[in-house]
Amino acid sequence: MERKILFTDLDDTLLGKDKTICEENREAIARLLDQGHYIVIATGRPITTGRIVTKELGLSMPGCYMVAFNGAVIYDCAAERVLAQRALPLRVTKEIIDEAHKAGIYVQSYQQDIILTEQHGPELDFYLSHAKMRYQLVSDIYGSLEAEPNKVILIDVNDQERLLNFQKEHTELSEKCNSFFSRNEFLEYCPKDTDKGTGLKYIAQFLNVPLEHTVAVGDERNDIPMLRAAHIGVAVKNAHISLKRAADYVTEQDCGQGAIAEVIEKFILKDSMREKTLDTDVK
Repeated sequence: MERKILFTDLDDTLLGKDKTICEENREAIARLLDQGHYIVIATGRPITTGRIVTKELGLSMPGCYMVAFNGAVIYDCAAERVLAQRALPLRVTKEIIDEAHKAGIYVQSYQQDIILTEQHGPELDFYLSHAKMRYQLVSDIYGSLEAEPNKVILIDVNDQERLLNFQKEHTELSEKCNSFFSRNEFLEYCPKDTDKGTGLKYIAQFLNVPLEHTVAVGDERNDIPMLRAAHIGVAVKNAHISLKRAADYVTEQDCGQGAIAEVIEKFILKDSMREKTLDTDVK
């Protein structure tokens, strides 16, 4: 049997809007792992919060991996070890933070599993409603960093145009790092040549699985590189229109109604069962 890898985004893809996983998805994942395939959680979250979710979902056994910080960190969930990681150079980090300050846009960065921010307002509350994390209020984000961060994020909960204009007006940053929207309110800056697509390619090579045996599922614009890198790229029914345009297939179910189970049955287990039947017939 040819082993396959399922790469799935976490929020609003594997998890429903209420941050829970439906029973259909849970059962399909169990069958996928029982048959020797792999599953990779691909998320913008840090390792620490991503690990909490994977353990709650029972995805800490062999065959389970994670792409965290939008591709900046690759993690083996069973061995509980980092396989690879990339970070923003400090000089680039400082430039992003300084330019955000000049534009009057809220900005935060990370020190391992802790958010570093200079103010507690609606932007931080909005972020925490989507990712439960610890945070630390500091007078100077850049001065508080002890090491190169995995990403910097700008947030505006009222006016996405401000973020769009910031990205357009700072093309010089695009030459030094990777920027994208993970949702309308979040403009993220990650290490150069780093995204969920590079994470997908790293894990496929690490596991010695050809890209022809990879399937990726997501719902937002930061998932586009992952869908393009995979052999089959899938957008869930509730996905952003940009992702649907980049996908090979759009699910009939949304994130809260078994979209991942639909993908597993259609693109992974169906072929595996066919191979198993053929093997039995030969015998």
